[in-house]
Amino acid sequence: MPLIIQEIAISVTVADNNPAGGSSTANPSTKEEIIKECVEQVMEIIKQKNER
Repeated sequence: MPLIIQEIAISVTVADNNPAGGSSTANPSTKEEIIKECVEQVMEIIKQKNER
């Protein structure tokens, strides 16, 4: 029986490990890298579920 995913809810919390008083915003390339990694991991999970 095929698995059909109609909706995916993704929640991400990113915490900077900067000391107090440091900037709490990441540079754009870091945010893009995080998003890219998350998407790759989600796609890998979907691929594994489809193979079952």
